[in-house]
Amino acid sequence: MNNEISGFSKLSKVEKIEWIAKQYFSQPEEAISLVKNYWNTDEKLQQLHDEFIENTISNFYLPLGIAPNFNINGKNYTVPMVIEESSVVAAAAKSAKFWSKRGGFKTTVLNTEKIGQVHFIYQGDKSKLVDFFNQRKAKFYSETESITKNMQKRGGGILDIVLNDKTADLENYYQLHATFETKDSMGANFINSCLEQFAKTLKQEAQTFEFFSEEEKNIEVVMSILSNYVTNCIVRAEVSCSIEDLAEKQIENPKEFAEKFVRAVQIAQIEPYRAVTHNKGIMNGIDAVVLATGNDFRAVEAGAHAYASRNGKYSSLSHATIENGIFKFWLEIPLALGTVGGLTSLHPLVKLNLEILEKPSARELMQIVAAVGLAQNFAALRSLTTKGIQEGHMKMHINNILNQYHATAEERIKVAEYFKDNTISHASVAGFLEEIRK
Repeated sequence: MNNEISGFSKLSKVEKIEWIAKQYFSQPEEAISLVKNYWNTDEKLQQLHDEFIENTISNFYLPLGIAPNFNINGKNYTVPMVIEESSVVAAAAKSAKFWSKRGGFKTTVLNTEKIGQVHFIYQGDKSKLVDFFNQRKAKFYSETESITKNMQKRGGGILDIVLNDKTADLENYYQLHATFETKDSMGANFINSCLEQFAKTLKQEAQTFEFFSEEEKNIEVVMSILSNYVTNCIVRAEVSCSIEDLAEKQIENPKEFAEKFVRAVQIAQIEPYRAVTHNKGIMNGIDAVVLATGNDFRAVEAGAHAYASRNGKYSSLSHATIENGIFKFWLEIPLALGTVGGLTSLHPLVKLNLEILEKPSARELMQIVAAVGLAQNFAALRSLTTKGIQEGHMKMHINNILNQYHATAEERIKVAEYFKDNTISHASVAGFLEEIRK
């Protein structure tokens, strides 16, 4: 089959769908019908969604769930979460309720600096480049005033610009390394606009610097781009209580539970194979809130995993201790989030979710997201160190299996009764359905 096409982007939405249906489906009309079933009946709302990205043909739904009872710094939050994985929202809600009776989550924003870099090649005397930068540094600020004016009114802007010598890693490679404060916006467009102006200023000013040779004047800017590795945009979330206060229905021996829990975290700190799955559990909670609030979960993921490797080995993002009879569990993570700009102003459900969170500032959202990540991690480790992860997960997953096999109401009752005392797996549920249907 020759499925190469020229000018796909110029086709109308209907034409794109028809081409895909004819190319890839034996029953194209069914494919077309399925795609159109996910269109919003409100034409203006559908157009809004169509224009978020390119070559749009339909909408792809993810469930929006709610995790209530998050007590964070003494304030109660009801948290929206967008995720396709069963048991995540339930686990977050269960942890939130558990800790709401034990002092809640304590969170602190340690810093909110964002980073951007101009990467360039300079072939010449380093001392001349240093003198040039020091003499012309003020120009980088003045040449970006039109970009930074509004941000400065909100208390943000360019914090600093430094020259980094990276020639030990790559021949003739240098950086302009800039730090920014972007207040309630994530700030990607603001930062990138500043960086591109820095690059223009760098090249223009180099041409007029009298101490550069002709070769040294020809600075090659490779790229200008923000970094998603925000090592100075860190938030900490923590829970703690006396060991005795950990007791509940599933934790009959709180001392034994606390010790086993701490060992599980220690294993994730030293064993990368475990750490990846451990941190994935944290990101289950974090990504779900990041998505629900219209932020960039890919950037958050990349930054978090880089931070987990900052000491030269991939390790746990969370930590746990027992000291003087007190159990303490905490998380520190880089989170560059925004509550204004981008999808936060456009997507109707994002706006609704921010309303549910009572219109948080970016700093407040950082703290909410970190608390949910910690809650998710606590829930996973509590299951792993007590009854195991599969029992609860498969109970939540069983509904997906029943939907897949189009189970009737009567069959669902029989399945629920049978699996009260039997191990749940996809194969066992499918097999039981097959038996009762005979």
